Amino acid sequence: MVRVPSPVTNVLHRIRRVPRALARPGRRPPAPALGLAPQPRPWVRAAGLVAVVVLGAWLGLLVVGNVHVPVGPMNTTMTLRPSVTGGTKINISPLGALQLDSHIAPVRLDVNVDQLDPERSQALVDHPERLSGLQDEVTQDIAHGTADLAVRSCVAVVTGATALGLAVYRRPRRALAAGGLALGLLAASGGTAYATWKPDSVLEPKFSGLLSSAPSLVGDARSIVTEFDVYQKELARLVTNVTKLYDATSTLPAYRPDPTTIRVLHVSDIHLNPASWKIIASLVEQYQVDVIVDSGDTMDHGSAAENGFLDPIEDLGAPYVWVRGNHDSRVTQRYLTGLKNVHVLDDGRATTIAGLRFAGIGDPQFTPDRSEKTGAEQSQELAGARLASALRDQRAAGTPVDVAIAHEPSAAREVDGTVPLVLAGHIHHEKTETMKYGTRLRVEGSTGGSGLRAIEGKYPDPIETSILYFDRDTRRLQAWDSIELGGLGLTTAEVSRHIPKENQPGAPTSPSPSSPGSSRTPSDRPSSPAP
Repeated sequence: MVRVPSPVTNVLHRIRRVPRALARPGRRPPAPALGLAPQPRPWVRAAGLVAVVVLGAWLGLLVVGNVHVPVGPMNTTMTLRPSVTGGTKINISPLGALQLDSHIAPVRLDVNVDQLDPERSQALVDHPERLSGLQDEVTQDIAHGTADLAVRSCVAVVTGATALGLAVYRRPRRALAAGGLALGLLAASGGTAYATWKPDSVLEPKFSGLLSSAPSLVGDARSIVTEFDVYQKELARLVTNVTKLYDATSTLPAYRPDPTTIRVLHVSDIHLNPASWKIIASLVEQYQVDVIVDSGDTMDHGSAAENGFLDPIEDLGAPYVWVRGNHDSRVTQRYLTGLKNVHVLDDGRATTIAGLRFAGIGDPQFTPDRSEKTGAEQSQELAGARLASALRDQRAAGTPVDVAIAHEPSAAREVDGTVPLVLAGHIHHEKTETMKYGTRLRVEGSTGGSGLRAIEGKYPDPIETSILYFDRDTRRLQAWDSIELGGLGLTTAEVSRHIPKENQPGAPTSPSPSSPGSSRTPSDRPSSPAP
């Protein structure tokens, strides 16, 4: 018989005891060896790698992902930034910023105008003939700067992702994988931006900053439409406009609108906010407004004691067209009728001002307590029907109306097909739509920031108004600028340019709702307003 050494016997004895020990209640199985630890799932590893890549690429762009580019007489900094919506942002300190919906991609192009170079600026002043070639020079500078930015961004993204990957994983192969994935993501983002690039985005810029500089930076509606070949150069035109702002005296240039354009300032729902008159007067001067249209609710309770609030209208610097809102009483209407330079429209009455023919109707409801009366919707529809009838009579008489005005959108919808444009208010936020029979409905927000009731909420309501541009020959709407100012206690300003589709370059011409043969008969009218 072979004798087994005692150490081996002890080991075998312990192995035989392991199953019995595991069978005893309250005992836990021994922990597995380190080499047998469960590995994380593949999707967890992939998500971690993507997080490292995105964070590293972002850090790389923040540190070195920008280029300093001389653009014409200016020194600028171009940067790529991660973004959900994409687009281009041009920061023009201290005037504000222009935002362009130029592309859809997870990266945004930021262009910061750092300063005006004194020597290059003085050269332009001494040799003004060089301004004619400034556009081409700016275009070339931007092209070179974009190419340099693309190269630098690639280096920044790959370096940042690789460095962070090495710090996290401590494995060169993982770090190189992170850098390669970052380069792939950047290439995909660049391809998406190229595929979705919209050169005509400069037609509808969004400006935020000092309100006084908005007309100069956003541009003139007439020239944007007719000189589309110039605006195809994207940023070049905008940068040229910025150059003009920084003249030798460092003052903003005077706004010189196209003489073939009629400018209408649309206000609504002032609700006794005295600050509105100063804002309106400033806009009239800045944009050289020809006509002011107020679509109602100028007052809050419509009492005779409030009538003194209306006196500044006489000194606003432009004719004032007004229709009654549900917070304006007949007392308010009679008082306004007696003020100079005010044109009160009601029951379909029409008047021609600055080459445009307006017609309007007052709100049939008087509800200063904001109550809902029985049959309110039906009364609005009936008022809209009376206005539509008056518009058809005007057309039959050979004096077609260009712009109709009602306070509530439900009344304004009833004139669809009888006029090219109808203006309304009441709902305290702007809205624009083209209705079934071709009439465009433009609803204005509250130019008074909802008045004193704005302090009832946590955040103040913005002050909203708009500048409407009309062609002086056709009397059709060309474009409009939506203007939004911060509410009580805020000082922000934002201007957005909008151009109707039919006015976009190359768009087919559509028949006018006010043209002969396009009017609706009573049987064509919908039985109820569109939602």
